[in-house]
Amino acid sequence: MVKAVAVLASKEGVSGTVFFTQEGVGPTTVSGNLSGLKPGLHGFHVHALGDTTNGCMSTGAHFNPGGKEHGAPEDENRHAGDLGNVKVAEDGTASFSIVDSQIPLAGSNSIIGRAVVVHADPDDLGKGGHELSKSTGNAGGRVACGIIGLQG
Repeated sequence: MVKAVAVLASKEGVSGTVFFTQEGVGPTTVSGNLSGLKPGLHGFHVHALGDTTNGCMSTGAHFNPGGKEHGAPEDENRHAGDLGNVKVAEDGTASFSIVDSQIPLAGSNSIIGRAVVVHADPDDLGKGGHELSKSTGNAGGRVACGIIGLQG
């Protein structure tokens, strides 16, 4: 079992912890808790870089080793880092669990050292018809992020 964690923070008061676990070559389970967000859906992605020197803006684009278009987690044509949306309750908190087979914690496409990002708006899953739908899901600004690191 490989385990990883990302601690999210932002200047806007958004915070949270995201845990990643993977058994062998099976899918990765992503679970976590977030707080300080506006109620509703928020895009949730693994970004290519674990660089936060310029806040969440320096985390690069969505993790996309296959060179595909943006899509929903269940789509065949999607960035590996496209994890859809997290649903935030009226009190500004979210608890979630996602199982995904395209974000391994080991091997050549490992997400260790990359970043997880929560966006300001819902991810349209590549189906919104907006000019940004096929690249970012038109999910808006980056409100919190954290670097994914190995956990003991």
